[in-house]
Amino acid sequence: MKTRVSLVALLLGILAQSGCGYSLAGRGSFLPAYIKRIGIPLFTNATTVFDLDRRVTDKVRAEFIGRGKWTIIPDQTGVDGLLSGTITGVSLTPVAFNQQQQATRYALAMTGSVEFKDLQANKVIWSNPGMAYREEFDVPASANTLDTTTYFGQDANALDRLSNEFARALVSAILEAF
Repeated sequence: MKTRVSLVALLLGILAQSGCGYSLAGRGSFLPAYIKRIGIPLFTNATTVFDLDRRVTDKVRAEFIGRGKWTIIPDQTGVDGLLSGTITGVSLTPVAFNQQQQATRYALAMTGSVEFKDLQANKVIWSNPGMAYREEFDVPASANTLDTTTYFGQDANALDRLSNEFARALVSAILEAF
């Protein structure tokens, strides 16, 4: 009996020291420790959606600031790392219809090309030329749903939500090296 208890205690001690390998997602960082100042200049907007570049860039900056470990600069100079991006597309696709076959819900998708460069080592440490985010939204019946520019003019909240979620997904992908 005493041997059995000792064996169980020994096994528990070994398991406790080895750890389980799990950690909280979003808490670590793939970035080198010497990167303290990150430059995030205005993203390029290759779409027809007005002000999308500013909205996305502001949300990306806010997401990094919210993580609390880095100083974020809206410039390319005097920084250790540089995040640059181009918003390459926005699409609006109907996904739900009413009995009159009119769309009542839409999938809104944003794509971009993003790169994070370590300026001290002068190398790209993360990039995604096809970064995509998709969100579904209910659309007011009065919206011209075939035109993303008109839709965003009528529902700026959808654009804010999309920009915010795109930024969150982007920063998480960079910090967790996905």
